[in-house]
Amino acid sequence: MMNRLKAEIKKKEVMIPAEGCRLQGILALPLEAKGLVVFAHGSGSGRLSPRNNFVARVLQEANYATLLVDLLEESEAWDQDKVFDIDLLAYRLLAMGRWLSLQTETRGWMLGYFGASTGAGAALQAASREPKGIAAIVSRGGRPDLAMSYLSTVQAPTLLIVGGNDKAVISLNESAYAKLRCSKELVIVPGATHLFEEPGALEKVAQLARNWFDKYFLPQA
Repeated sequence: MMNRLKAEIKKKEVMIPAEGCRLQGILALPLEAKGLVVFAHGSGSGRLSPRNNFVARVLQEANYATLLVDLLEESEAWDQDKVFDIDLLAYRLLAMGRWLSLQTETRGWMLGYFGASTGAGAALQAASREPKGIAAIVSRGGRPDLAMSYLSTVQAPTLLIVGGNDKAVISLNESAYAKLRCSKELVIVPGATHLFEEPGALEKVAQLARNWFDKYFLPQA
């Protein structure tokens, strides 16, 4: 079963242009994809994040294409101003969406965002600015509060997942949740910390994300 699954998922390295820079990514394409989930990584993370790659594999097994991509070039990754520049990160997510819309393999697909930490704020801002074609959003240990002024205009159904022991981030997510006007849910995973490193915690995140996307990714007409 596993060998057959691997054979049915095409993976390739991609370079995505975004206003003067080129961002590295890993595009995974199941044979019968329901749509595509773009991963917006948090500060200090990128396309090789073991946690996001774990969630991506679960989604690929459920027939979602995934794009794990660095939102910053290597030369920018140590620049704290850019690491926390949510406007810049959101712009680059939008550039990725436009790039995907031009690719033969992904043209016309519905997109989802999976955001972690600061990447969640960027994903929510991007979804607010260009809502067309965004099926759903999932935030893992995210900072949706960094997109607070955009939250009331987010249309895509949004799931916020927070660790039960991540007290400061729970409060920030509760404040953001109150601002959202879309279909929404806030799930607190008992005993989990910010990175969901506890046994079974990341598996729970992946299950919640898959179920959320399954609920809101509608078959293409």
